[in-house]
Amino acid sequence: METENEGEFEPRIVAFLCNWCSYAGSDVAGLQRMKYPPTVRIIRVMCSGRVEPSFILEALRDGADGVLVGGCHIGDCHYISGNKKCVARIALTKELLKQLGINPERLRLEWISSSESGKFVKIVEDFTKDLKKMGQNPLKSLE
Repeated sequence: METENEGEFEPRIVAFLCNWCSYAGSDVAGLQRMKYPPTVRIIRVMCSGRVEPSFILEALRDGADGVLVGGCHIGDCHYISGNKKCVARIALTKELLKQLGINPERLRLEWISSSESGKFVKIVEDFTKDLKKMGQNPLKSLE
């Protein structure tokens, strides 16, 4: 008989994190040996405003169950308005996902500063739980 945890779906999350804040927050979580699910794969970008919709769509097409974009808090962007550009791109991408029949909740945008390692951990935990409820990315069944 299979136990409840055996064979349980483990989502894959691709996280595009801004170098100056969100990536630094994830790095501090690692340095402090904070525990969080091993479901996330981090890609460091210089600014959340650099994350193109095509990056997100490609991550989902290539098997990610969810995509997390992390940036500096509004007003604290090292590139002045990169995170504001990111907000517009995420909204556009969520609309595109709806049109493609993909739950837009598979894409999450969060503001995480370098001192918010605990927040980073909580976001990964919560997103992992949410993705488990949603199940696998429907694009995986097309492979």
